Amino acid sequence: MDWGLKNRLAQIIRPETGKAVMLAVDHGYFLGPVSRLENPAKTIAPLMQYADSLMITRGALRACVDPLRTKPIVLRVSGGNSIVGKDLSDEGLTVSFEDAIRLNVSAVAISIYVGTDHENRTLTNLSKLVDEGQRYGMPVLAVTAVGKELAKRDARYLSLCCRIAAELGAHFVKTYYCDEFEKVVETCPVPVVIAGGPKLKSDEDALELAYEAIARGAAGVDMGRNIWQSRYPVPMIAAIRKIVHEKMTFAAARELFEDLKKKHPAEARVK
Repeated sequence: MDWGLKNRLAQIIRPETGKAVMLAVDHGYFLGPVSRLENPAKTIAPLMQYADSLMITRGALRACVDPLRTKPIVLRVSGGNSIVGKDLSDEGLTVSFEDAIRLNVSAVAISIYVGTDHENRTLTNLSKLVDEGQRYGMPVLAVTAVGKELAKRDARYLSLCCRIAAELGAHFVKTYYCDEFEKVVETCPVPVVIAGGPKLKSDEDALELAYEAIARGAAGVDMGRNIWQSRYPVPMIAAIRKIVHEKMTFAAARELFEDLKKKHPAEARVK
């Protein structure tokens, strides 16, 4: 890696711990005004200090994030689909590299859909993005998306996706947590961060997910809905940060979360 690429990646995966706390707020590109992200600026503001980076779209970045507040940005550059469309895997590149550089981002992110009708296009788009990233010193995050087929989230399938992404040149990969997750990490030669996925049944489940992923080799988390759809988003991200960067146990993180809830009143749910 050239100096610039190494420098940008180090802004996301902290060299002191080798871990990353990414806050995913890019959901609007296919879900629209999803619950608790109707007003991105309001959602993001209290969580910024606990995240190492934000994963976000260029529109939300320009409209909802103060440019005077420094925070590394992982820019979503793929899209063209929606939750009401026929196929979530029908994605293409939606942002030019020139605009990504203009926005001074630290990495760009693209979804890949292995095993779908659009597998070839999403994988070749990843390759094109890596070529451009090498030219400009920009890391590329490959997101191993499954669309609506959540049943695909097993170690065999995710290992295939992550390895292909790494083989095509992705500098780090985002995937789901699964049973035997350590096998996914062991067979992927680049760092793997875990996605939070859809909102889990409880806050405790989200903390356990983060703990188990880190314990089994994840390089960090890129969580969204399980943080900002919690009634206690600040305590949630603060506890997750302790798990990721300080190796806090699940039991200790759960206790910290309960203590922080007393200082941060529950947020009213949007109906």
